[in-house]
Amino acid sequence: MTKNSTIIFDTNTFSKLNSFLKKGKYSRLIVLADSNTINECYPILAKNCALIQKADILEIDAGEAIKTLDACKELWETLSEAQVDKNALLVNVGGGVITDIGGFVASVYKRGIDFIHIPTSLLAMADASVGGKCGVDLNSLKNQLGTITQPKAVFINTLFLNTLPQRQLANGVAEIIKMGLIADAKLVKAMQDNKTLLDTLIKRSVALKMAIVKKDPNDKSVRKILNFGHTIGHAIESYFLGTKDELLHGEAIAIGMFIESLIAFDKKMIKTNELQTIVDLIKPNYQVLEFSQEEEQKIMELMLHDKKNKNNKIRMSLINKIGSCKYDVEVNVSQIQKAFKTYHQIIGA
Repeated sequence: MTKNSTIIFDTNTFSKLNSFLKKGKYSRLIVLADSNTINECYPILAKNCALIQKADILEIDAGEAIKTLDACKELWETLSEAQVDKNALLVNVGGGVITDIGGFVASVYKRGIDFIHIPTSLLAMADASVGGKCGVDLNSLKNQLGTITQPKAVFINTLFLNTLPQRQLANGVAEIIKMGLIADAKLVKAMQDNKTLLDTLIKRSVALKMAIVKKDPNDKSVRKILNFGHTIGHAIESYFLGTKDELLHGEAIAIGMFIESLIAFDKKMIKTNELQTIVDLIKPNYQVLEFSQEEEQKIMELMLHDKKNKNNKIRMSLINKIGSCKYDVEVNVSQIQKAFKTYHQIIGA
């Protein structure tokens, strides 16, 4: 992280948030939340942080579909009409969608106002709220528009996890699995043993991501390894967006990691036992979808818009052993098709 951004993750989160707000002397506090977090999480926050009770509230719909420029335009217009000045603070209370869109709105409004994240989902705590990436989708293409702008602070309190259904918890675990696979074999072992406290897993995931971001804050080199599973995963997520089979981000990334690991295995980057470890982490715990040939083709077409691509060639971040990853690995269509075929064989489709 940059020196201007702080991660607060302890039992005194709320008191430290109150101190931060008091010290900041902001002209206005604006809370951005979605229709779920405003009901489930905002009351917890307001009860424990007196200054938040004085904030204005902006509420948007829940879900990935709200991550659009049109939604941002409405938020910018609302801020402008309310005469919110450059010394205001936007407080993003929610999951990855809120931290994405909230960070983007703040980073652009009046050429940038301060913002903080208060993640309320496991995915946001372990991954999305950390690192400064924010933005929106362009039509069905994930995160095509955005900035890398660091929040002033991220306040993580696992009390909010009590509001989540099991599906949302599994959604976040997928990103913790990813962090272990790309950067920490011990974290993978801890998840296999299933004895480590969730708080400990989140802290380790955040620490790993912070270390990578510090080395490459602008996503030019090593930070790209954070996209393991995302080339295929984002394409799958985009394909099903708005359909009856719509997937949560982590669910799509889990399938993406599965299939991209098969590509890594085919390229002799990982061994059989390492591939089996990945299959065992994902196959029993996530919905592994079967894809028709037509769906495969459309998913591959969506991959052509991936931000890591260069000269119209698909580039992926692929693990080269458990706990290590290479970026900018060129992958051709036949290798992807072969991986999909093997994936279907493994899941029994």
